Amino acid sequence: MKRTIRPPGTRRHALLGAVVLLAVTSSSVAAADGGPGPLGVTVHAAVNKQTARVGALFHGSGGTTGSNGHFCTASVVHSAERDLIVTAAHCVAGAGAMRFAPGYRDGSAPYGFWEVQGIFVPEGWTDNADEDSDVAFAVVEDKAGEDLEDAVGGGNVVASGRATGSTAVTVTGYPSSFETPLTCTNKPTVQDPAQQRIECPAFAAGTSGSPWVNGDGEVVGVIGGHEEGGSTDDISYSVVFGGEVTALYRQAAVTTVK
Repeated sequence: MKRTIRPPGTRRHALLGAVVLLAVTSSSVAAADGGPGPLGVTVHAAVNKQTARVGALFHGSGGTTGSNGHFCTASVVHSAERDLIVTAAHCVAGAGAMRFAPGYRDGSAPYGFWEVQGIFVPEGWTDNADEDSDVAFAVVEDKAGEDLEDAVGGGNVVASGRATGSTAVTVTGYPSSFETPLTCTNKPTVQDPAQQRIECPAFAAGTSGSPWVNGDGEVVGVIGGHEEGGSTDDISYSVVFGGEVTALYRQAAVTTVK
């Protein structure tokens, strides 16, 4: 899981720096959410159509936040059954009962809590926790006949085969120590043929699974992969979406849970 590794005694200073970083103007937030704004700047995410599709994952069930708090991030992606989310494999494999709260902030789940009913993880991860297979899809149960996409206004498209860094992407996620999502726009770079990286400060533990969304509303990555998303808060990684992700998505997208 995305984690922080720092020399002893430096964590407090780094966190204070993150707080200063987040004290930006509303115009900076708007520019970052729009995509072409300041690159590599992390801000509190605004409430809008895109952030409604990103949510926090909680352990357990029952429809309340409980005492465990949120531990990873996921986002709604479009499927025929309209009930699918994408995240990192290391977040959900063997995690037990979970629920997803899209648009979660300040202790409130405006679209409710959605029970995870099925998990789809690549064989590369289940066989040997291959970092190049660190992506997963999960199916959620509908609520009183309403599908997840209907509740949040749709889902983003899962896109494979996009060249790393061809466009900027916006990464949005929930650090475990924050009750509001953070967002940052930047251009990814190539880590190796199977991995991509992005420089965005303050993406700490809890942001694993955060979607990388390009200007066309396509999810082209999620925080995970190398070092399970990154060993520092300022650089994050993702599996490059290719054939394995496409096949996994197709398998998950036709699963019906009612």
